[in-house]
Amino acid sequence: MELITLIPSFGGFAYTIAAFVLALLVIVFVHEYGHYIVGRWSGIHAEVFSLGFGPVIWSGADKRGTRWQIAALPFGGYVKFLGDANAASAGHVDDLGGLTPEQLRATMHGAPLWARTATVAAGPVFNFILSIVVFAGIFLANGVATDTPTVGALRTLPTVEQALQPGDRIEALAGIETPDFEAFMAAADTLPAVPTVEYRVLRGDQVITLTDAHPLPPVVETVQPDSAAREAGMQPGDIVLAVNGTKVSTFPELRLIVGASGGEPLTLLLSRDGSEVEVTMQPKRVDLPLAEGGFETRWLIGLTGGLYFDPETRRPGMVESIGLGAQQSWNVATTSLSGMWHMVTGAISSCNLRGPIGIAETSGAAASAGLTSFIWFIAMLSTAVGLMNLFPIPVLDGGHLVFYAFEAVTGKPPTARALKLLMTIGLTAILSLMVFALTNDIFCP
Repeated sequence: MELITLIPSFGGFAYTIAAFVLALLVIVFVHEYGHYIVGRWSGIHAEVFSLGFGPVIWSGADKRGTRWQIAALPFGGYVKFLGDANAASAGHVDDLGGLTPEQLRATMHGAPLWARTATVAAGPVFNFILSIVVFAGIFLANGVATDTPTVGALRTLPTVEQALQPGDRIEALAGIETPDFEAFMAAADTLPAVPTVEYRVLRGDQVITLTDAHPLPPVVETVQPDSAAREAGMQPGDIVLAVNGTKVSTFPELRLIVGASGGEPLTLLLSRDGSEVEVTMQPKRVDLPLAEGGFETRWLIGLTGGLYFDPETRRPGMVESIGLGAQQSWNVATTSLSGMWHMVTGAISSCNLRGPIGIAETSGAAASAGLTSFIWFIAMLSTAVGLMNLFPIPVLDGGHLVFYAFEAVTGKPPTARALKLLMTIGLTAILSLMVFALTNDIFCP
């Protein structure tokens, strides 16, 4: 094989790794800064703040005596507080002999219970705050759809002559009243698979009836990472004209055909930049979260569609944006927990748990889709990292919080021997989970 043929693949790989490392460093920095700053406010001295592990590339001490450093392996980070035996904050107050009361107070293990609890909890909390702020910022910048279905920018479809205009307020769709956007979407989902439908719109001060494209045309909005469509080279903006020779008029029709495929290969005829392109792909079984909770298993090729037009948007206020951001972060957390539970109970495939390779691929795909998509992905991943760190596993923040809860109830911390044993068990569990997730990345379809 000639070297020149490897350059595109290497470029894509390098781009994926760069996106993954950037996303991870942002999330790790925020997480560890939460530990650092709350620890400092609580009177606990941080000896080292490290981005990355392994050999130190750069370091410098601040006026408080904390050494800030960047290490060679950028897949994590840590804050080492005074008195910690290692980067995982292992140690026990009984091991801190020879210190004055003032020095002992500045250590992690000699600080009051409230200070230790606040410092440990701050890491996940800062991850959640990052997610909420980022989601809120995106809602604030991009706006949200107006309550009434009003036309914004229109797509250009090769087989339809546009009749709708920006600013049209859609009052009915194929005779179905659409007083709000929710009613409009419900009506769009129930329409037959036909290329054009009837709209009744309010344009200025006049009510007119016109015919235009189905509100859910077979146009590709996004191509999901690690999907059959992505592997086949499909792109946002592609228009699906036919599947296995059968003409397709709407995106719901495409969804039904794929869902009924049983995993058999599909050949899609596409319209792309004025030319027809044919691609073949094999749908994958995917477990999808349901709005009411739980999951359903479906055959998917990894495409999402969009409306024929961009809805008119409005600018939410700061308070509303933060509320929407908090709701989005909550949705990510609850869906993640539901997915884990369903994997444990065997209701869905354990292949849904992905490791660093899968996350890296998603990072690269999100970055390729644009800055907003990448930032949105960072916010989602930040919620996931914050949630994972709250699991009651020794070595993780949640494990430390369990130790502190034990101390609050009994009046004394677990013994040094018990802590070391539990830390070893926790580290083994985390490493086993990482190996399992990496195995999924390699062997799961």
